[in-house]
Amino acid sequence: MATPNSQTGIIDDKTPLCVPFILDRLAEFDREHANITSFSPPRPFILGLNGVQGVGKTTLVRSLASTLQIQHNLPTLVASIDDFYLTHADQLRLAAQHPDNPLIQHRGEPGTHDLALLDSFLTSLLKNHHPTPIPRYDKSAHAGQGDRLPPSEWPSTDPSRTPRVVILEGWCVGFRALGGDELCARWQVSRSRSSSTTLSSATDGSNRSVGSHLARHDLPHLRFINDQLSHYETVLNARLDAFIHIDAQDLQWVYAWRAEQEAELRRVTGSGKNSAASTASGGAMTEEQVARFVDAYMPAYELYVDGVREGVFLSQGRRGKQLRIVVGRDRMVVESVVV
Repeated sequence: MATPNSQTGIIDDKTPLCVPFILDRLAEFDREHANITSFSPPRPFILGLNGVQGVGKTTLVRSLASTLQIQHNLPTLVASIDDFYLTHADQLRLAAQHPDNPLIQHRGEPGTHDLALLDSFLTSLLKNHHPTPIPRYDKSAHAGQGDRLPPSEWPSTDPSRTPRVVILEGWCVGFRALGGDELCARWQVSRSRSSSTTLSSATDGSNRSVGSHLARHDLPHLRFINDQLSHYETVLNARLDAFIHIDAQDLQWVYAWRAEQEAELRRVTGSGKNSAASTASGGAMTEEQVARFVDAYMPAYELYVDGVREGVFLSQGRRGKQLRIVVGRDRMVVESVVV
């Protein structure tokens, strides 16, 4: 039964769909690992969760963790791929090495994460090494450019209550690199569409044309992102036991959703339509800043969301391990299917 969030008043119609799915997959996981867990503590169940910007991913993850822990006595750890961004110094170094590629001048795209750190973190959890330090990233550091917090400020897992479920969430979790020919074909299609479509100047981006974002970027720059994404397969995707995808009927709604979130932040904080400097210190982005922010993510959405929709476990022949939830403009569920 869908229930309103006590803080936002928004009806949560996703948790009632996700929790039974998680419990069923966890039961399958336990059966598959029965012989192993009889001799040693079970390794945690790793759940990947992907949701587009502004869809309510963070709220859902909090609800899932709370429900699993309180109602089902399942210690649950939530980790975000955002906490594994490169350090500020390493991000500056990457940007300087590729000064003509706008996709990696700032954090966000595949290639701007510290995969060695993510690999070390997941390996420690899977081997039941506790306490395991949990990296933290401060997006407000360096005037909004962000930086990883020092390890002395990271929390750690509790050896007396080790995580039974790990939810790893992020906007690009589950993305898979494309073959070179498919990447080129998608880019060419985008160029064809953009040549016949004029972009709207609407600041909320609600009328921005689908397929136009790839055409704004050079193919070699997209190839770099795609090549970097291929390294995420072994470190991240191959370690997932199940997956939840919060999808949108129309990806262009991301612009309006983010704008609505920022408007709510301005209402709560009284920050007003301030400059980027105020955004770095916790203020809300203006509509123009929101549009530019979302623009940076749209090329990856256009390239990789179709693969997530088809199923992140498809190439492994693992069916029934993914729940796809599709939402409408009001972020309410319109469809759910197990892939």
